[in-house]
Amino acid sequence: MTKPIVQIRNVSKKIGAKTIIDQLSFEVPKGEVFGFLGPNGAGKTTTIRMMVGLMKISEGEILIDGVSITKDFEKAIAKVGAIVENPEMYKYLTGYQNLVHFARMSPGVTKERIQEVITLVALENRINDKVKTYSLGMRQRLGVAQALLHKPSLLILDEPTNGLDPAGIRELRDYLRRLTREEGISVVVSSHLLSEMELMCDRVAIIQNGKLVDVRLIKDYFNEGDQNKVAFEVDQPELALRVFSEKTSQVAFVKNGLIELSLDREQIAEAVVLMVQNGIKVYSIKPIIQSLEDKFLEMTGSEQIA
Repeated sequence: MTKPIVQIRNVSKKIGAKTIIDQLSFEVPKGEVFGFLGPNGAGKTTTIRMMVGLMKISEGEILIDGVSITKDFEKAIAKVGAIVENPEMYKYLTGYQNLVHFARMSPGVTKERIQEVITLVALENRINDKVKTYSLGMRQRLGVAQALLHKPSLLILDEPTNGLDPAGIRELRDYLRRLTREEGISVVVSSHLLSEMELMCDRVAIIQNGKLVDVRLIKDYFNEGDQNKVAFEVDQPELALRVFSEKTSQVAFVKNGLIELSLDREQIAEAVVLMVQNGIKVYSIKPIIQSLEDKFLEMTGSEQIA
């Protein structure tokens, strides 16, 4: 088992008497796109700010590639590229001039490396144009290029899809996937767009009120057990409900005129036979696939996602 790129151990953040982050612990494996989700005010940005040293940790420890950011900040942060909030650029300079300027801040960044990151974020055609002519999506990509100049092991992006149109979001998603695949970089990304996180991330951590609710692989949210939720469209839903409660141990309920149950493959066939035998017409059978958003709201009991 390889060492995780990030280890967050019992981290708390207190401001006055208020606890913003409460004993948060999780790990980010290497080579993954790791999503960070939570309702408004859950503590996502606070956690990210502590990870990059913009905010002091009250208790606990954060390690980047095994190095504590509290004990050896310079060594730990040398492995990190980050965009917290919006990437800051000199709009009157070209994209290339911006990268050259930022490259001077990191020792050992060559012209070849600048060219590499330009290719990586697919800005070759516009890199010599002034940044003020860039779309929001292009500025975001230039920000990612800037964060990658010093070959970090970890890229941290706080709400990178903010303000992007669907095409820009898709482009960003593709770049992040390519980064983990081609550069072996690990990515931590926070976002309120759950549908995008579902497509973008390998794993997500959900926090609420500064506490960890859950952390697991995206695919595990949709492979819980052998049973699937199924909706039956029938002509007599109330009768079907009565049949299931009297003749089976299945818990059924009516929603939007459909009968919903959790059944495995064999039980679906048995349910159809049972309804037909009791004079109920079955018009259709539909699997109910929960989205990450459904799971998120189920776990947090939250109406608000951000």
